[in-house]
Amino acid sequence: MEVKAFARGLPISPQKIRLVCDQVRGKNAQQAIVLLNYMPHKGAGLVKKLIESALANAENNFELNRLDMYVKTIFADESFKLKRVKAGARGRYKPRVKRYSHLTLVLDEKE
Repeated sequence: MEVKAFARGLPISPQKIRLVCDQVRGKNAQQAIVLLNYMPHKGAGLVKKLIESALANAENNFELNRLDMYVKTIFADESFKLKRVKAGARGRYKPRVKRYSHLTLVLDEKE
C-alpha cells in the first residue's frame, strides 16, 4: 500500500534538493534515514523529516510495518519565487531570486 507525504514551500531551490532526492530514491526507508543523517547538504534534513513523517503516517493511519517500507518515488517541484533587488554599480540594480520548492514522497511496502 502506498503512503504519500508532501512538504510545501521549502526554502531551498529545487535544483539543490534534487541532488539529495536522487541519493535516496529506491532505498529502504530506514537506510535512507541513516544515509541522510551523514549528508552535509541542507536539503538532507528536510528530506529526512519528510520520510519520518511518512513512516509515522504509515504506522498510525494504515498499520503498516515501518521496516517493510521503501522510497518508491521522491521528487522536487518549483514553488514560488521571491524577487528581491540589490543596488548595483552606477545606480543600477541587481535582481536576486530566492527560490522555494515543493517536495513529494511516496513510500510503498515491500512484498
